[in-house]
Amino acid sequence: MPKKTLILCLFILIKFTLHYVIIAPEYDLHRDEYLHLDQGKHLAWGYLSVPPFTSWVSYIISLLGNAEFWVKFFPALFGAFTLVVVWRAIETLGGGLFALVLAATAITFSVLLRINMLYQPNSADILGWTLLYFTILLWLKTEQNKWLYMAAVVFGFSFLNKYNIVFLVAGLVPALLVTKNYKIFKNSALYMAVFVAFLIILPNLIWQYQNNFPVVHHMKLLAESQLVNVNRFDFLKEQILYFLSSIFVLIAAFISFFAYPGFRKYQVFFWSLVFTLSLFTYLRAKGYYAIGLYPIFIAFGAVYLEYIFQKRLIWLRPVSLLVVLAMFIPIFRVAFPVKSPSEIAQNAKPYQKLGLLRWEDGKDHELPQDFADMLGWKELAQKVDAQYAKIDDKKHTVVLCDNYGQAGAINYYSRYKDLQAVTMNADYINWVPLDEEIKHLILIQNADDDDPERNKEKPLFQTIHRTGRIENPYAREHGASIYVLLHAKVSINAILKSDIEANRWD
Repeated sequence: MPKKTLILCLFILIKFTLHYVIIAPEYDLHRDEYLHLDQGKHLAWGYLSVPPFTSWVSYIISLLGNAEFWVKFFPALFGAFTLVVVWRAIETLGGGLFALVLAATAITFSVLLRINMLYQPNSADILGWTLLYFTILLWLKTEQNKWLYMAAVVFGFSFLNKYNIVFLVAGLVPALLVTKNYKIFKNSALYMAVFVAFLIILPNLIWQYQNNFPVVHHMKLLAESQLVNVNRFDFLKEQILYFLSSIFVLIAAFISFFAYPGFRKYQVFFWSLVFTLSLFTYLRAKGYYAIGLYPIFIAFGAVYLEYIFQKRLIWLRPVSLLVVLAMFIPIFRVAFPVKSPSEIAQNAKPYQKLGLLRWEDGKDHELPQDFADMLGWKELAQKVDAQYAKIDDKKHTVVLCDNYGQAGAINYYSRYKDLQAVTMNADYINWVPLDEEIKHLILIQNADDDDPERNKEKPLFQTIHRTGRIENPYAREHGASIYVLLHAKVSINAILKSDIEANRWD
C-alpha cells in the first residue's frame, strides 16, 4: 500500500475512533436523531423540516438493527468522505505529503468532529458542499464538461439532503461573474447539467407542491422562533471559532488566491465565500449553516503553506501540525460532551465565556443546548413502558407527546415494538394512527404545561392520573410529566383529526 494511502487510512481510523469516545456514557442520543430515525419508518419524497435523503439512511440503519453504533457510524462516514475529498483536492492542486497531512489534521481536529458527532443532515450537507466545490475545481482546471454534470449530480443529491446547498450556488454564480468566468454561461453543457439537477430534485419539488410547500412554513417558524435571536456579529464570530485551531491555514488560503500565481484562476472560491457569507449574515442565519464553505479552503491553504515552508522555513512544517493539535485541545474540552452533566454544570465558566450556554431561546442555561438535548430520553421511555405494561388493551392505546423529541425517543428506546408514540409536532402529525379507535392515551406534557390538572381531558376519559415526570435536572425535558388517560367516553379519533387539521401548516 502506498505511503500516502496508508496515512489517509490512519486519519480515517482516528476519526472513526474519536466518534465512539467523545460522548460520555451519561448521554443518550440527541432529540433530532430520534426524529430522523423515525422518518426511516415512513419513507416519502419529503418531510416538514428536511428533504428525503436522511430518511433513506435511517432506513438502512433500521435494516442494520437500529443500534446506536450505526447511528454514530453514518455521520462519521460522511465526515470521513469529506476528509477524502479534501485529500483529493490537494492532490489535484499538486500538493505533497506535508500538505496532505496538514489538511487532514486540520479537518480531523476541527468543528467537523462536533458536526459528525450527531446523526443529522449537517454531516452530509458539509460533504455535499465540499464535493460540489471540488467538481468546480476540477472544471476550472480541466474545462471538461463531465465535471459540470458531476456537479449537477452532487447538487441534486445535496438538495435532497438539505436545502442549504442553494446558498452555495447563490454565492457561486456572482463569484463566477466577478472573476470573469463568463464562458461557463456560454457552455450548453452547463444548461444540460442544470436539467439533470432539476430531474434529480423534481420528486421532492412535486412533494412540496402536493403538500402546500411545508418548507415555507418551516422557514417561517424558524425565522420567528430561532433566527430572530441570532446576532449578526455572533454569526461572524462563530466563523472564526469553528476552525480556530487551523485559522492560519484558512488565512493562507485567502492570501494564496492573490499572491500565488498558480491559484489566481481559482479566485472564484474566495468570492463565493464572500457572497455566501454576506447572504447568510443578512438573513441572520445560524453560524453552522456556513461550515461547508471551509474544507475546500483548507486544501488551498495547506498547499500554499507547503510552498512557503521550504528551505529555511521548513522547520515550520512540524510546528504548524503541533499548533493545530495544541489549539484544538482547549476547544475539545468544552465542545464535546466528554464530561458528565454534573461536571459541566459545576465548572460552567469556560462554556459561558464562549457563549455555549446560550440556547435558541436567547437565555443562558446550565449545559450547552445540544448536551441538554441528549439527556432524559431513556428515563422517559422506561417510565412510559412501565405504564404501557399495565394497560391490557394495547391495541387501542396511543402515546401522545408534546414534541418530536419525546415521541421519537420513546419509539427508539421502548421495549414494546407495537407502542406508537406520536405528537402534533413536526412530521409526526402525518403519522398519528387513526385506523383503530383510540380508547386510552399515555400523555406526555412539557414542564411549562398550563393545565397540570388535565381539566381539558377530564370530561373525555373515565380516569386520569399523573404517574411521573422526567427527573434528570440537566435534561432540556426536565419536569415533563407523564399522564395515563383510560377509557375514553368520546371519540378521541375525531378530536385528533380536528387537532391535526388545526396544526397543519397553512
